[in-house]
Amino acid sequence: MSLESELRRERVSHLHLSGFTVVPTGTTVRDALGQMQAERKTVCLVTQEGQLAGIFTERDVLRKVIDKPEALNGPINSVMTADPVSIGPNASAAAALGLMDKHHIRNLPVVDDQGQIVGSMTHKSVIDWLAGRYPVEVLNRPPDPERFPRKA
Repeated sequence: MSLESELRRERVSHLHLSGFTVVPTGTTVRDALGQMQAERKTVCLVTQEGQLAGIFTERDVLRKVIDKPEALNGPINSVMTADPVSIGPNASAAAALGLMDKHHIRNLPVVDDQGQIVGSMTHKSVIDWLAGRYPVEVLNRPPDPERFPRKA
């Protein structure tokens, strides 16, 4: 079986999706950043009445907050990406990667049919899956892939 066909068969829900924190709309940027830092997360999913309303990442901090210190006391709604692209947990890993590539995003919220957040998929989710599936091939690569150790 090829890697492509395995990624088409693998469901998003089977990947590691826990690298995020959650805050409600109206939370200050300062408080959201504090929670992200305390939980050691780089992705913050913003909810409104329990439903995904937006996403705020370390990239947003660099693009929308760092040059505007006054934004720290404002609501997360003013700097988040509203209505982010998301995917369902039963979608294939290949479809999720395609969506991430198409929209040039690094974090893809995973939301079930009822609109509840299941997780956040990243490229690292797929790399972790690959490392578990193909540990020798992924984890034992030499620094220069074209160079192989000599046999004595």
